[in-house]
Amino acid sequence: MLLPWQQADWARLAQQFDRLPGALLLTGAQGIGKDRFARFVAQSLLCEAPAADHAACGQCEACRWFLAGNHPDYRLLAPDDERDDDKPARKLLLIKVEAVRDIIEFAQLSAHRGGRRVVLVEPAETLNLASANALLKILEEPPEGVHFVLVAHRPRRLLPTILSRCRAFPLTPPAADVALAWLETAGVDNPEIELARAGGAPFALTDGARVPLREKFAAVLAHPDAQAILVLSGELDRAKLALAEPLDWLRKWLHDLLAAGTASPVRYYPDHAAAIERLSHRAPAVRFARFDHEIVALAPYGQHTLNVRLQVEKLLFDYQQLFAGTR
Repeated sequence: MLLPWQQADWARLAQQFDRLPGALLLTGAQGIGKDRFARFVAQSLLCEAPAADHAACGQCEACRWFLAGNHPDYRLLAPDDERDDDKPARKLLLIKVEAVRDIIEFAQLSAHRGGRRVVLVEPAETLNLASANALLKILEEPPEGVHFVLVAHRPRRLLPTILSRCRAFPLTPPAADVALAWLETAGVDNPEIELARAGGAPFALTDGARVPLREKFAAVLAHPDAQAILVLSGELDRAKLALAEPLDWLRKWLHDLLAAGTASPVRYYPDHAAAIERLSHRAPAVRFARFDHEIVALAPYGQHTLNVRLQVEKLLFDYQQLFAGTR
């Protein structure tokens, strides 16, 4: 089912539904529901009784199979779990070349229902070089009736050759009032504050375990204490977060620090505006900008979950040092 703010995007896509390419790339900010939209596209491609606007009916046998997760003509290509008998499971967060080879074999088979076959790839930027090159071979000449739907939060991290084989379809972020109404029905506490913190991306708030961690992270940034940094780093490590999440939280905080220093409104952490205002005058803006560049340099490692504790500890202690010698 589409989200309330996705109706206009669906109407745009429906106009070209009969002319969809072999590879469609859905792009847009993380947390706006691209995965939900992609699955609806896949279901609609497989639906045997679609509506006039090509939307899946939700009632036919193909739709029931898809919703139950066992449609024979659908495959999901996503990162695998890395497991160790002596350690908790962690996300490897890379799509392996072996998984791509399985998809290629699937794509070369005849459809069970005599219609289309669909492969959803998400997030596409977790393809490593080997798996991306393997996928490229079939994207260059996709078999008849096979559709690849790729989802990317950061499409610039994809190989240029992958990008050139896909038709990009950017999804629109929701208007604030629409997102707030949806969050209220989802039972999110303090939706205005949380939506601001998520940069207007409501789906980033649907994981209830993340919201308390974000708040603890913000509290440490507001009052950077060594003991609190160590405790928080341990909690983030136990939560098995990818490094990208604390990097994102920290960059948003720095954005607000720089904004406050120029008397601009705080965007992401309005409930910490007083602390941000106070801290913005305790160090020159050039320090914040330089630290932000250091964080950006870590972006290529954002999907890693190993050694997150050490990375976060270093970042937070470096952040603490921004204010060293100031009062």
